[in-house]
Amino acid sequence: MKITHKRKVILTAALLLLVLTSLVTAQETTESTDIAVMETLQNNINIVWTCVAAFLVFFMQAGFAMVESGFTRAKNTINIMMKNLMDFSIGTVTFFFIGFGLMFGVTNGLFGTTHFALLSTDATGADWNWTFLIFQTVFAATAATIVSGAMAERTKFAGYLIYSFFICAVIYPVFGSWAWGSLLDGNGWLEGLGFNDFAGSTVVHSIGGWLALSGAIVLGPRIGKYGPDGKARAIPGHNIAIAALGVFILWFGWFGFNPGSTTLGDGEIGRVAVTTNLAAAAAAISAMFTAWIILGKPDGSMALNGTLAGLVGITAGCYSVTPTGSLVIGFIAGIIVVLSVLFIDRVLKVDDPVGAVSVHGVCGAWGTLAVGLFAADGGLFYGGGLKILGVQVLGIVTAFIWAFGLGMLLFTLIKKTVGLRVSEEEEMRGLDIGEHGMEAYSGFQIFTTQ
Repeated sequence: MKITHKRKVILTAALLLLVLTSLVTAQETTESTDIAVMETLQNNINIVWTCVAAFLVFFMQAGFAMVESGFTRAKNTINIMMKNLMDFSIGTVTFFFIGFGLMFGVTNGLFGTTHFALLSTDATGADWNWTFLIFQTVFAATAATIVSGAMAERTKFAGYLIYSFFICAVIYPVFGSWAWGSLLDGNGWLEGLGFNDFAGSTVVHSIGGWLALSGAIVLGPRIGKYGPDGKARAIPGHNIAIAALGVFILWFGWFGFNPGSTTLGDGEIGRVAVTTNLAAAAAAISAMFTAWIILGKPDGSMALNGTLAGLVGITAGCYSVTPTGSLVIGFIAGIIVVLSVLFIDRVLKVDDPVGAVSVHGVCGAWGTLAVGLFAADGGLFYGGGLKILGVQVLGIVTAFIWAFGLGMLLFTLIKKTVGLRVSEEEEMRGLDIGEHGMEAYSGFQIFTTQ
């Protein structure tokens, strides 16, 4: 059959249409494949970054151990090391079985009811929940270990283990569910109101700080801390160099604490790292000068605690404030921590050997309040109203009532049952010998009240 010119044109057009259709389909398939690949790649980057951040925060346990041991006496060093080891170990297991579910499970309005021991999670490890669990576990351990510093040098080891369990099982996770529950499957009432605490100035640090305050009150001061006239006496730490090492470790770990809270491998990591670093530096400077003015010397321990105060203070607003805002927040935190340490020690007469209440409780509250003042997207000083500030205050007050109230109850119950404080003789000889039967510096320790 002879093909006419008209038919040739029609066949050619049909062939071209078929080719074009195939090319478009192939392009759409390629684009879909590219999108899927990019999503998989981004998800893997998020997992890797969040795990690295979790490992950095874990290393902060070493920082806390160094700070606490350096600011206290040599005869209690092993006891402090054991407490830091055990609160992380007990906290890890407890948070896995109980705390994580209470904090991030499907909520009943007050706390989570699912994800206990991650029983609903893919056992192959492909689920995001595994990564989120390890990241949140190190945060829970941080809240628990804050308490040990304020209660150092006179607390029974058995009593410490008990309260570490309850902090990681109930006290920290339930408040955390109110502020952070929606990070997984919960829906907290505080976050629903607009409460903003990006990385935990209140959720982690103030909760730990207010628990520390209640524990120090129930315990009472160390022997010799206050004279017959009621005036505070200095009990110097045995190694400020170790304490300084601990502060640098904590500063390093905070680059996981704050930037890691993005849980995203993108450019926001660098911005949050900058605000975090600026606040720490500004606080170290302001704390040094504040101590210099009040005490007559640039006190090293105050400058070190000032650094930590700046880090705690910026933790809530590290994502929402500008670099200038972070400098102001840190600078004020450095002043606050010096004044707070002196007030708690000399006026309230609460013996806090390492300044944990001031660094974490007071400066954590300041950092959370500062979001309502300096947040670039609604803070009072950036054209926002009082609503955000009011919600921040509500969160701060709620955290204090919850943690301090339950802390007083918990520590009083431990005191009345298994006992919370060691005997006078054990305290004088040191908890290393009395509680653990060994010395941190074998052959160098002598019997002394100091």
